[in-house]
Amino acid sequence: MALAVVLILLVVGSVVFHFWSPWWFPPIASNWGTIDDTIILTFWVTGIVFIAVNLFMAVALIRYRAREGQKAAYEPENKKLELWLTIVTGVGVVAMLAPGLFVWANFVQVPEGAAEFEALGQQWHWSFRLPGKDGVMGTSEIAFVSQQNPFGLTPDDPDAQDDLLIEGDPLHLLIDQPVKMLLRSKDVLHDFAVPQFRVKMDLVPGMVTYAWLTPTAIGRFEILCEELCGIAHHAMRSLVVVDDQASYDAWAETLPTFAETMAAVPGDAAAGEALYPVCGACHGAQGEGIQLLNSPKLSGQEDWYLKRQIINYKQGRRGTHQDDLFGRQMAPMAATLFDEGAIDNVIAYIGTLPDTPAEATVTGDVERGERLYEICGICHGVNGQGNWGVSAPQQAGMSDWYMVTQLKNFQRDIRGGHPHDAFGRQMAAMAKILGDDEAINDVVAYINTLQ
Repeated sequence: MALAVVLILLVVGSVVFHFWSPWWFPPIASNWGTIDDTIILTFWVTGIVFIAVNLFMAVALIRYRAREGQKAAYEPENKKLELWLTIVTGVGVVAMLAPGLFVWANFVQVPEGAAEFEALGQQWHWSFRLPGKDGVMGTSEIAFVSQQNPFGLTPDDPDAQDDLLIEGDPLHLLIDQPVKMLLRSKDVLHDFAVPQFRVKMDLVPGMVTYAWLTPTAIGRFEILCEELCGIAHHAMRSLVVVDDQASYDAWAETLPTFAETMAAVPGDAAAGEALYPVCGACHGAQGEGIQLLNSPKLSGQEDWYLKRQIINYKQGRRGTHQDDLFGRQMAPMAATLFDEGAIDNVIAYIGTLPDTPAEATVTGDVERGERLYEICGICHGVNGQGNWGVSAPQQAGMSDWYMVTQLKNFQRDIRGGHPHDAFGRQMAAMAKILGDDEAINDVVAYINTLQ
C-alpha cells in the first residue's frame, strides 16, 4: 500500500512539476519551430505512457494486494493482451518518430541560395570563416595549420584568398537569410549548438558536416559545444549576433581576408626598440616586470599572447571594468601603439630581451599546488610552457604576483567578463575551480618550481 501511494505521488508531482516548472525552451529565434513541435509531441506520448504505467501499477498494488484467503491467478499466455500492447506500443512509437522523419527531411535539404559560413571547433574555442566577394570558400588541410594560418587554408588556392576570418570574435548572421553551416573540427568531437536556433550538429574530425537555419530575431545568442570534448568543454563558448543588412555589411567590412593575414610582415625589432621606452618605463628596460608599479614580466612571453592582450586593451575588452584599477591604467598606454604594425614591432623587440625567470614572491603548499595544477597543465603544459594551440600562455618563469592578481580577477569577473573576450571568458570559467585565495597561492607556488 505504501508503494502504491508513492507511485501516485510520483505521478502527481511529475505532472505538476512539468506544467509549473520555471525551466523551458528559450524563445525561438529561427525557422525550426517544427523541432519544438516534435519535442512537445514526444513529451505528450511519453507522459501519457508514464502516467498510465505508474497508475496501473498503483491500482494493481491496491486491488491485488496480498490478503488472507485470496490466491493469485497465474496466466503466462494472453494473446489478446499481447496484441493490444503491441498495437498501442506501435502507435506510440510511430507517433513519436514519424513527425521527426519529416522534420529531418527538411533539415538536410538546404534551400537554394543559402549563404554559407564555416565553424571551426578545437579544444576549446570556436573560429569562423565566411566566403569573400567571390562567394566561394577555399579548401583546407590540417597539414597547413600554423600560428599564421590557424584555419589550415590551402595557401595557393585562389578561392581561399578572399575568405574572411574570425578568430576569437563573435559570428554575425543576417536576419531572414537562410544560411548553411559547414562544421569542421581540428581535434576531437565537438557539437555546434545555439539553443535559440534549435539547431545542433556534431563536428567530426576528418569530415565536414553541415546544418542550416534561417535566423528570425535580431539579437545576441550564445554558441555552445554540446559534445563532451575535454576538461574545458563547459567553457567552449562563443557568440552569434543576428544583424540587419546595414549592421551586417558594416561588420563584414572589418574582417581580415586570408590573403591579408598571410601577407602580414613580421615585426621589426629595431623599430620596436624606439617604441619600447614607453612600455619599459613600467615593465622594466629588460621586460623583467616591476611589482611596485604592478607591471608584469614581458620577456619570455609568447608574441601571440602579448599581441592579443594589447589588442584587447585597445578595443576595450580589458581595462574597462571599474574594479580593474591596474588594467584601466594599462588601457591608455596600449593606445599609444597606434596600429598593428607598431604592436608587431614592439613585440618583436620584446622577443629579443633576455628571458630571466622572475623572482618568486608567492608562497604556498607546493604539494597541494601540484595536484591542483594537473587541470591547469592540460592547457598551459605540464611544465607551464604554454600552448598556442589551445590559446594558453606561458606561466613558468613569469611574475607570480601578477598570476595571483589575474586569477582573482578572473574569479570575480573583473577580467574575462567582456562579451567579446572569448578566451578571457573561458579562463574565467576555469579559474573558478580554484576555490579560494589559498588554492590560488598554492598553485602559483607550484608554478614557481617549473622550469
